[in-house]
Amino acid sequence: MSIENIAPEYIRAIAPYQGGKPISEIAREYGLNEADIIKLASNENPLGMSPNAQVAIGAAIVDVARYPDGNGFELRTAVSRKYGVPQSQIVFGNGSNDILELSARAFLQVGDEAIYSQHAFAVYPLVTQAVGATGIVVPAKGYGHDLDGFLKAITPKTRLIFIANPNNPTGTLIDKTTLASFLKQVPKNVLVILDEAYDEYLSSHDKSEAVSWLSTYENLIISHTFSKAYGLAGLRVGFGLMHTDVADILNRIRQPFNVNLLAQAAAVASLADDGFVARSYAANQAGMLQLTQGLEQLGLQYIESYANFISFAVKNAENVNEQLLQHGIIVRPIANYDMPDYLRVSIGLFSENKRFLEALALVVKNND
Repeated sequence: MSIENIAPEYIRAIAPYQGGKPISEIAREYGLNEADIIKLASNENPLGMSPNAQVAIGAAIVDVARYPDGNGFELRTAVSRKYGVPQSQIVFGNGSNDILELSARAFLQVGDEAIYSQHAFAVYPLVTQAVGATGIVVPAKGYGHDLDGFLKAITPKTRLIFIANPNNPTGTLIDKTTLASFLKQVPKNVLVILDEAYDEYLSSHDKSEAVSWLSTYENLIISHTFSKAYGLAGLRVGFGLMHTDVADILNRIRQPFNVNLLAQAAAVASLADDGFVARSYAANQAGMLQLTQGLEQLGLQYIESYANFISFAVKNAENVNEQLLQHGIIVRPIANYDMPDYLRVSIGLFSENKRFLEALALVVKNND
C-alpha cells in the first residue's frame, strides 16, 4: 500500500482550491516586472486597508512574541457592538472560510448531505467532501441560487445548506423577501449557512437584514470576512454570527489562537472606520460602472453583479486569459465553476480598470 492510501478515499479525491495567481508568480513565469502587473483576480480591495488598521498593526507588532487573545475579547466586543448581537453568538475564524470549515466539521459526517448551488463558492464542496459527506448541487437559475430547487433537494440526510449572497463568482443577489421566505420553509434541524462576504458592497436598499433573523432561526449561521471591503485579505480574519448553542459547538473544535494578534488589532480598527468602508463602496460603484460600460462597448455579455467583481463571457476564455497574462493583467478563469466561457474580473482602481479594458480590447480583436 502506498503511503497516500492511508488517507480516506474522499480526501484523496479532493481537488485543491486554486486561488488567483500571485503577482510574483506571473512576473517569474512571463518575465515581467512586478510593478507592471495588475492583479484583478481575487476580489481584493484596490484601496488597500484602512489607515486606522495600519496604525493599529504598527502598535500591536511589538507584542508578536506573545500569543494573541484566544477569545478575541476586544474584537468580540467590537463585533457585538457593530452588529447588535450578544458576544456569546460570535465565532472568529482564520478568514470566513474557517467558519465554513468549522460548520462542516461540526455538523457533517459520512452519509450526511450538504446542499449548495451550481456556480457557487468552491469552498462549499471542498469542506463537505473533506468530512466524507455528500454534496448536493442544485442547478443554478439565472446563474444564481434556485431556492425552490434547494427546498426540493432537502432529504432526511440533509444537515447543511450553503448560500452565498451575493454569490461568488457570479455576483447574483437573492432579495431579502425571497430569502426570508426560504428560511421559514427549511426544517429546523437543517443549518443554513449564509455567506455574506460581500455585504459591505451592497446598497442600503439591498443590504442584508439577516442579523435580525438570528432570534427567530436557531439554525442560521451568518459568515462575514474582513478580506474584501475592509482590505485585510492577507491577515485572514472573519467571523460567524449564530445561536449561542451553535457557537458553543464551533468553539469546541476551533483551533486555539486561530486569529492572530495583528489580524485582531487591524479588524478592531477597521470596524471603527466607517469612512473607509464608505470610500471603498463608492470606489466599487464607480469601477463597476466603468467596467460594465467598457464590456458593453466591446459587445461582451456579463452577469449583473452586486459584489466587487464581474463575470463576463468571451470566446476562447482560456486563450484570452493567457493573452491577458502576457499583458500583465491577472483575472480569474472560472471553468472550475462550470463556466468555461467566462472570466471573472475584480473591480480595481480607475487606472487599473482602464488598462484591463484596453488590453481586453486588443485581445478580443486579435481573436476575431
